[in-house]
Amino acid sequence: MDTITRQDRIALKNLKVADFASEETLCFTATVVALIRKRQYLPNPVARGCTTSLKIRPMHHYLRHLGWTDWDQMIGIRADGQRRVAKIRARGHSTESTHETMCMPLADAGVTVHDVGAFWQTQPFNLDLLTVNGRTLEGNCDLCFLKPRGQRLALIKARPEAAVWWIRMESLNLASKPTGARFRADGPSYADLARFAADQGALFDAADEPIACFCGD
Repeated sequence: MDTITRQDRIALKNLKVADFASEETLCFTATVVALIRKRQYLPNPVARGCTTSLKIRPMHHYLRHLGWTDWDQMIGIRADGQRRVAKIRARGHSTESTHETMCMPLADAGVTVHDVGAFWQTQPFNLDLLTVNGRTLEGNCDLCFLKPRGQRLALIKARPEAAVWWIRMESLNLASKPTGARFRADGPSYADLARFAADQGALFDAADEPIACFCGD
């Protein structure tokens, strides 16, 4: 059974419980930068420290601090995300704790991307998010390295300033190994993507690849 541990107590000393009143004073980006400088490498598909250290583990530390020993986590994966649905259902619990049950109400209800799009079209406001074939490209962190390169290129073309932070982080060259100095070692750097977007137009089709970015996998 999961109980509060010494690690939990240490972690809680460095955490601040946020609410709507304090939200404006918090900066998630600054926290990511601090983590990068501490770890001396960039988050990447193999070592997603941004997810584990800044999202999953703080949540678990806090829940155990409250005395919870088991809980359900609701995640918004749709029914048309079958690969992720099957992967999570096969596991049953989260990768962090066997006492956390993963629940996917949208998948269970058969909700697809078209259903989500139809819902937003009936709302009296528009978030003006970049969308291709009914799929928004701007979910999660804006240029997350888990998004296919075509999506990242499309986002940079639409908003070039979005690439500035990612380029700056890769220019730090913090890691001793080149693979740790880039968010992805298997494709263009963010500086390369910015140049492609500015000089050569759409080398990749944003609709070619499915959205693969989900921090809960």
